[in-house]
Amino acid sequence: MRFLYSTLTAVFELVLPVSGLFSGKMKQFIDGRKTVFQTLDSQLSESDKTIWFHCASLGEYEQGLPVMEAVKKKYPQHKLVVTFFSPSGYENKKNSSIGDVTVYLPLDTKGNVKQFLNLVKPELALFVKYEFWPNYLLELQKRNTPTFLISALFRKKQVFFKSHGFWMRTVLNSFTHIFVQDEKSKQLLESISINQVTVSGDTRYDRVSKQIEEDNTIDCIEKFKGNSLCVVAGSTWPEDEMVLINYINSAKKTKLVIAYR
Repeated sequence: MRFLYSTLTAVFELVLPVSGLFSGKMKQFIDGRKTVFQTLDSQLSESDKTIWFHCASLGEYEQGLPVMEAVKKKYPQHKLVVTFFSPSGYENKKNSSIGDVTVYLPLDTKGNVKQFLNLVKPELALFVKYEFWPNYLLELQKRNTPTFLISALFRKKQVFFKSHGFWMRTVLNSFTHIFVQDEKSKQLLESISINQVTVSGDTRYDRVSKQIEEDNTIDCIEKFKGNSLCVVAGSTWPEDEMVLINYINSAKKTKLVIAYR
């Protein structure tokens, strides 16, 4: 199964550039990965000690940020390498100060995985919420690198809990420990004999709690709002907006900000 997966991933990497001709976002996805290894080689030295955080996108980054900050405080001599899968995460946070090196995650081919890990040499690897890349995880396990999944959330419909999901259960079992958001997730994992699990809650609450203490003033919003009541609807879906529409049409002396997903 791993051979088939690796072969398909390698083929996908070869044909991927074609999609960049039709999508600006895909072009970012492709072009951003062209210099990853050069960046790592130039910004990391043989003597560096590193800790690797991987986030799929911007939401996972915000979710993992409290842990990144705590790790950086506890291990100040280590460099934090932060990787993203999607352009929306990387483009927004490529200049963030938390990561000593911030790059795209190379695609999960065996060659990319070995080159990436040989350059980064993480003493610790942490994946935020999702992102189960078999070649990365199995190679980390082979190298005896402690690897953790944090703020994870599992549902019964996922492949791990299906009769045909045996191989992916093996991949999931490569984590040294898994920190989940709720008891249901823990029970699901234990039902497939994955017992290195702790319920630790959702780190998004830690992130929001800290943000409240920060200066969140946005000049343009202050000017827009004036003395009116301001209602903010964040990360809305069309179904949410159907509920809001009657309020929007009837509200007086109220300003509304809709922050889309």
